[in-house]
Amino acid sequence: MPKFVLSTAAHLIANAVGLILASVLLPGFSIGILGAIIVTLVFTVVSVVLLPVVRKIAEKKLPELLGGISLVVSFAGLLITELLVSDFNIGGVANLLAATLIVWLGALISGVLLPKYLFPSLAEAKSQKVNKA
Repeated sequence: MPKFVLSTAAHLIANAVGLILASVLLPGFSIGILGAIIVTLVFTVVSVVLLPVVRKIAEKKLPELLGGISLVVSFAGLLITELLVSDFNIGGVANLLAATLIVWLGALISGVLLPKYLFPSLAEAKSQKVNKA
């Protein structure tokens, strides 16, 4: 299977895990059953689009932000997704902050484990890229 398809699947699954964790752990954070797929797709697309934009801005104007880019993108992705999808509710500022950490951490852990165990060809491609550098 092409690397792009596997990478996209891994991103979608990782973000779904993070969003599901937040919906289970945070009262008031809700994703409708039918909306879960749409929320995951919208959140992933928003995150993929925002990441290079935030990275470029951080490199030029706020280099201190480089370490937290994924958190900033998760925060913005959650806000934008809530605005775009009616079946998704964050439930307040405290939930937004907690959900940012939970979604980021869930996606991070899934993003590390999925290529290793579910998509080994992705992990192999990453290790070859690192070895060439």
